[in-house]
Amino acid sequence: MDDQAARAALERLIDERREDYAGLSRLLGRNPAYVQQYVRRGTPRRLAEADRRTLAAYFGVAEEELGGPPRPAPRRGTELVSVPRLELGASAGSGALADDDSAGSPIGLPLSLLRELGAGRSAALSMIRVAGDSMLPTLADGDDILVDGDDGAGRLREGVYVLRLDDALMVKRLAVGPDGTVSVTSDNPVGPRWTVAADVLRVVGRVIWAGRRIR
Repeated sequence: MDDQAARAALERLIDERREDYAGLSRLLGRNPAYVQQYVRRGTPRRLAEADRRTLAAYFGVAEEELGGPPRPAPRRGTELVSVPRLELGASAGSGALADDDSAGSPIGLPLSLLRELGAGRSAALSMIRVAGDSMLPTLADGDDILVDGDDGAGRLREGVYVLRLDDALMVKRLAVGPDGTVSVTSDNPVGPRWTVAADVLRVVGRVIWAGRRIR
């Protein structure tokens, strides 16, 4: 990015967020006219590295957008995969309504982790939040779970799955019996459990990872 483009990018950020030139100059420890002179007159021609870093952090953008050097390509094992975060949630109790599968802000997960989990770049991955306590102690209310939609009914085996029952989603532990029926259980002893034929289940995907907030 050339110097003129960097100044234009900073001016756009200032205008969009209604920032004050003098206030930004004070943030940098400069005289009140410093940022405005840089943007409008090109003086200085280029931001000092420390000033650029501070402004990039303040606006939440990459330094490259303000004239910094291009970010290096991610090292092997550090590449991130964008996974959609679904707002609907999955109930670990009686079921959460799931008539709106709208996606929230995606989350970046390391490709190396996804490969360890056997998912890789699967486009069928999604992150959803657990509601309820019927899967305690394995899953708690508020936990985020990573669901692989490619690992569903066609590969059904013992494990934790997200199911769609009528208009609700549930997260339960499944086990396939010798007669082809599937036991649907809760890890919490007081939670519901039942047995159904495999072809009745509507499996959304297998839970392959869980993240828990520290309280």
